[in-house]
Amino acid sequence: MTVRLYDSKSQSLKDFVPLVDGKVGMYVCGPTVQSSPHIGHLRSALVYDLWRRWLNYRRYDVTLVRNVTDIDDKILVNAIGSSEPWWALAYRYELEFTAGYHRLGILPPTYEPRATASIQQMQEIVHRLIERGHAYAADDESGDVYFDVATWPSYGELTNQRLGEMEASADAETRGKRDPRDFALWKGHKEDEPESASWPSPWGPGRPGWHIECSAMSERYLGRAFDIHGGGLDLRFPHHENELAQSTAAGDAFATYWVHNGLVNVNGQKMSKSLGNSIYAAEFLELAPALVVRYYLGAAHYRSTIDYHDGALVEAEAALDRIEVFLTRAERRLADTRFSTRGATVLPGEFESAMDNDLAIPEALGVLHERVRAGNAALDAEDLDTVAKIRGEVTAMTDILGINPLSAEWKHSGTDPSGQALAALVENLLDARERARKEKDFAAADRIRNELTTAGISIEDSPSGSHWSIDG
Repeated sequence: MTVRLYDSKSQSLKDFVPLVDGKVGMYVCGPTVQSSPHIGHLRSALVYDLWRRWLNYRRYDVTLVRNVTDIDDKILVNAIGSSEPWWALAYRYELEFTAGYHRLGILPPTYEPRATASIQQMQEIVHRLIERGHAYAADDESGDVYFDVATWPSYGELTNQRLGEMEASADAETRGKRDPRDFALWKGHKEDEPESASWPSPWGPGRPGWHIECSAMSERYLGRAFDIHGGGLDLRFPHHENELAQSTAAGDAFATYWVHNGLVNVNGQKMSKSLGNSIYAAEFLELAPALVVRYYLGAAHYRSTIDYHDGALVEAEAALDRIEVFLTRAERRLADTRFSTRGATVLPGEFESAMDNDLAIPEALGVLHERVRAGNAALDAEDLDTVAKIRGEVTAMTDILGINPLSAEWKHSGTDPSGQALAALVENLLDARERARKEKDFAAADRIRNELTTAGISIEDSPSGSHWSIDG
């Protein structure tokens, strides 16, 4: 029952041992709300939703903090020339992220702090770093404060880099830097920036650097030592490397484990605005029901790269249909029998082992679909005891993964006009077929069944009536 996870810092699988027995503190780098979310943002949030659900199942009380970076260079740049203030732009995009998370069934974090609400805590860390000799205020009256990388021998330990091999930091202008690799902790206010994007500080008015924001928010909500720090693989350097350096240099233990999720490519290429291949969350969620999108984005191992291609969502929908058809068949067949309330929702041991092993969801889904096949075979054999047992297992597995197609959360979320029209047509044909059978017009009944079969509609006759499904 030991949960194992891949720690990016040590580059090894480790047994998870929390700092406090029975509790988990997890900090996840959330969005910089500069523009609309894309499918990579959805995938990252989903990964930590799945981690949280599994740790909850293993009886850990999880405190999940996912921040919102609502002050940043790019936010200010995107607001230039617009009648919309930078803070309004940030909030508008924040709502888009929240809507996307909600549609995918991602549980709200325990806390979701905005960077602008923790300015005081950021300044306190900067002050500690200056006192300890690891940061300095620029002497050019710019108001900038930098982390002095040369004073911290461990700099580069997260990404296994040596200081001499690193390029100059690109997170700030080189004005006032002692070393081009030093990174900004506090950015002095510039004349071309709005006054509202500036806060008073001991070094002059300005705003925080990106990296100090997460160090401050994780400390504020989880303490100076916590269990897991997560985020996308693209954040390892420089963002997470800089977080680790400034927090530990300030005297904090910081994160015990570092977890990074893989990225999403499109047709073999990394998503990028320059290539014009970014797929935004809103348009992606229009391609298929949200449950199908959740299944697709969560099916690969969380550390792997997903390569989206045409037809990928069709494959995910077919896999979900097989699950739904079994659960629906089992529910109908077990109704009004002594097995209707049997089949406790117990996870198979193989499923638990896969999830314990660094959240190996591909293997866990393999167990799920094997149980679905076995359940359908048991239905065909009228082995209702086995059907009840497997129904409970499949329900438990899909509930843990957040993909139970019969749950109230999803039951009507994917309904669309074309689906409603198809259902109405098929139900009318089934009614006509039932009338023909009662009138002993078996030729007409068979003709209707054959027409539906030719169209890819399977018919199952049972004591409770005739039921249909689309062939997968």
